[in-house]
Amino acid sequence: MAQEESTIEAQKIVRIAAEAALETKATELTILHVEGLTSFCDWFILCNGSNTRQIQAIAKRIVRNLKEQGVRTLGVEGMEQSRWILIDLGDILVHVFDDPMRGYYDLDGLWMDAPRVQLEDLDIDAAPEELAARAQ
Repeated sequence: MAQEESTIEAQKIVRIAAEAALETKATELTILHVEGLTSFCDWFILCNGSNTRQIQAIAKRIVRNLKEQGVRTLGVEGMEQSRWILIDLGDILVHVFDDPMRGYYDLDGLWMDAPRVQLEDLDIDAAPEELAARAQ
């Protein structure tokens, strides 16, 4: 039962982070459930911003919204350069990229065996344009 409770708590945190990213107009939001595929985390949240200011805003909103819900980050890396910001939440890693960095590191391809979690599965209502962008 403890594992199930842990999974529910993780899904809640993933939902908060994904909603915060969408609130700041993040694009290409992808949620990967990597549990059992890696030993260092269970979830990846990947998203893009169009410029350094937006990338910082996305990351700051995610951290703020999580803090408001009592979730502490273990670390945030890359805020100064803002080409790839990593937010470490323990079992969940959030990656906020600019387009070139996301393409270069290709975490989507590296973890292609990981199940993609749909926003609807986490009870997230995305804007129609976000859903259209994800379908591409």
